[in-house]
Amino acid sequence: MYYFEVWVNSLAYHSKSNLTYHFNKKLSKGAIIEVNLKNKTCLAFVVKQVAKPNFITKPINHQFSLPALPTHLILLSQWLISYYPSNIGTIAKLILPISLTKLPENNFNDLSQKTIIKKNKLPPLTSEQQKALSIIKHTNTYLLHGITGSGKTRIYIELIKQELQKNKSVIILIPEISLLTQLVQTLSKNFNNVLVWHSQQTQKARLKNWLEILQSPQPKIIVGPRSAIFSPIKKLGLIIVDEAHETAYKQEQAPRYETTRVAAYLSRLTGSKLILGSATPSVNDYYLAKQKNKPIIELNHKVYESKKFKHQITIIDLKDRTNFTKSNFLSRALIRSIQQSLDDHQQVLLYLNRRGTARLIFCQQCGWQANCPHCDTTLTYHHDDFILKCHSCDYQQKPPLECPNCHYQNIIFKTIGTKAVVTEIEKLFPTARLARFDNDNHKSERLENNYEKIIEKQIDILIGTQIVAKGLDILKLSTLGIIMADTSLFLPDFSSQERTFQLINQVIGRVDRGHLNSRTIIQTYQPDHPTIQQAIHNDYQAMYKTEITNRQKYLFPPICSILKVVIKKNNRLKTIQDANYLKQALLSLKLPIIIEGPSPAYQERIKNYFYWQLIIKAKNRHYLLKIIDHLPVNCYYDIDPVNLL
Repeated sequence: MYYFEVWVNSLAYHSKSNLTYHFNKKLSKGAIIEVNLKNKTCLAFVVKQVAKPNFITKPINHQFSLPALPTHLILLSQWLISYYPSNIGTIAKLILPISLTKLPENNFNDLSQKTIIKKNKLPPLTSEQQKALSIIKHTNTYLLHGITGSGKTRIYIELIKQELQKNKSVIILIPEISLLTQLVQTLSKNFNNVLVWHSQQTQKARLKNWLEILQSPQPKIIVGPRSAIFSPIKKLGLIIVDEAHETAYKQEQAPRYETTRVAAYLSRLTGSKLILGSATPSVNDYYLAKQKNKPIIELNHKVYESKKFKHQITIIDLKDRTNFTKSNFLSRALIRSIQQSLDDHQQVLLYLNRRGTARLIFCQQCGWQANCPHCDTTLTYHHDDFILKCHSCDYQQKPPLECPNCHYQNIIFKTIGTKAVVTEIEKLFPTARLARFDNDNHKSERLENNYEKIIEKQIDILIGTQIVAKGLDILKLSTLGIIMADTSLFLPDFSSQERTFQLINQVIGRVDRGHLNSRTIIQTYQPDHPTIQQAIHNDYQAMYKTEITNRQKYLFPPICSILKVVIKKNNRLKTIQDANYLKQALLSLKLPIIIEGPSPAYQERIKNYFYWQLIIKAKNRHYLLKIIDHLPVNCYYDIDPVNLL
């Protein structure tokens, strides 16, 4: 009889300790098996063989006739559980994200198919691109800072070719599923072995692709959001994190990992190159690259730079209401530009990072506001459904016809969202074909399912939130309207100005690509604010210097590490008491840390629960890991949060 320590793929297992089972045959490290846990069967994988323990063990029910998981994936999971403290059941779910109760027949036609690099005619490399490729030669982390339109994807293709010729695989990460279609189409023109991996695939499709990655002896190109980093690839030569600055790379549920850090460790384990590509790198990534002397490759010129086509930026002050004689929130300049684009059979993009129709519903007479009864948030009006919704807990109610407090009948709907923009555009341009892209979309309305319509110009005007701000290359786009550039500027968070810079800069990049004459109209209450001006002029270095100065002054990442600890109770007083008690308990540990708070969370009440938080700072991240070991079970934590909201 043989004995093995295993990791079980079950959220019911909350420990960090390996479980020991026995089997009548030797099993290799990474072998995929089935075991019983609390009288339920679950997937598991072998971590190591051990001597017979001095306690009774359960048998391994079944060994699947599959190759073992790659060793680097086992090592990555063991690092993950210590770097982002969690439990074995949660981490194993990342490594074995599929169900194998009914293992399909191995009917993959291309398991032994040789890698084919298609002979697709590509534009010649620019001198900047050639220089970048000459730098990216050895195992390392490379920060590829290329302005929008500078051809980062062209560099990716050359790097992928190099790895495939060495019989090595590639992982390409994107921040959101909406960006998949365009990237996969581009890659598929050049390679025959592109596999997509994401959580919204059907269970059958996910299982098929996962098994193909595990079993195929040929190199693969895996494309997907953050979970694709855990693909069971054997020979990994290159990891590309596209739009690496995006906060979507931070996992919001346990284990709350940051994908670029996981990718960096995987790169070290496998000896693969890591490319962090972005037009607006995160302040953290840029600072760490400079501190660790990692190569920072600058691409400062557009591939299609042309003196023939011009891009004009107009700033409209929202405080000057003489600009808004035809619409309450679309300036005359923006309306003129939209009309010109429609007359020229070109396309328009209107960006507003707010969903719904109206975000503030109040009585003009007594000041009553429509708030969620379960959360500390205002209800959002959705005109198309004639409903008020809470975007925190999904509470819904019909809009009142009069004030429920004083019965005044003039209820005011203010602070617009994307649905209000749609309604206004329908009035002003009744023949234009519109599409709205935000988190209220049904599946058929999502951006990834309408990409062909956009490219084939079956949509005249796109209206959306930050979903439309990144990645899209629309050749016929000639007008960009930023309806309100200030939506994230004054949020009470250390990253708000950096995030505002990134969003404005990225969305301007959708239109300023050198394909035709184009116009950007930016509407803002703060036309002279440094962040707005830096974004408009693409002055990354000015933004970076300002942010680093402020973060050094107030001690925020990347100058220190941060741990956010949240206490949740259904009684406000008890929540505050527990938060204060926890602070005193942590201070008694006498660690070199700073504890700020307790203070109410950005939304203090959600679904009738109250949330208070402690922000713990340390120059050495090791001390935050020690703090986590002393936290009570009735709170949750986030180490290395991307924001404090």
